[in-house]
Amino acid sequence: MLVRSDSAAASTRLAWHLRDRGVGFSVGMPIDAHVREAILAQPEQGWTPAVDPDGQVRDGAEVVELTGWIDLHTWPAGTRAICRREDAHPGAQLRFSDHDGHRFQVFLTDQPDPDLARLELRHRQRARVEDRIRAAKATGLANLPFDRWRRNAVWLELVLMAQDLTCWTQALLDGDLKVAEPKTLRYRLWHVAARVVRHARRSILRLQASWPWAHVLAAAFARLRALPLRC
Repeated sequence: MLVRSDSAAASTRLAWHLRDRGVGFSVGMPIDAHVREAILAQPEQGWTPAVDPDGQVRDGAEVVELTGWIDLHTWPAGTRAICRREDAHPGAQLRFSDHDGHRFQVFLTDQPDPDLARLELRHRQRARVEDRIRAAKATGLANLPFDRWRRNAVWLELVLMAQDLTCWTQALLDGDLKVAEPKTLRYRLWHVAARVVRHARRSILRLQASWPWAHVLAAAFARLRALPLRC
């Protein structure tokens, strides 16, 4: 089991807590002046290309290990510091810790994998959780509307149900809609006009043919009907 987080979890107390329970960690690390000096001291040949989930080289991104350059004596034994630098996106504003047009991110991990690119990819993929949290806020998690705990608990269960349905909907879609935000899905798919009619003991969903994404929703229903039934 591996716990991944951004720099909000960069705590030695949390790291030791996880170590005592046999759980690994991969947490972001704030970049202060000490860390920045360690990054800038790395020789250019020490940087290796980062990779994308498909194994292809990530354009403009490299990784390097900072272990030994940063004081980690208060962290559990085996803790490593990994840095990724990447070309800044157009229009992005650089921070004081950035240098030469690069954005830097540092994380700490106790994973012994010698492949730095794979370690960095594994840590970067934590953002999927943040995407789900953002989507949950768009389906009711932004506010708890009641004044009693048990009522808000019911509300939370409804939000989680909506989140599950959103994820299953995305799994039935193709293209950009597979990762679309709930607001986009509402406008393009869930708000489409339709009628449910019955013929020959069958229920038929008739979508408004003029709606631009009606065929996308029809394809999703066809894919859903093609799934094997399980008892």
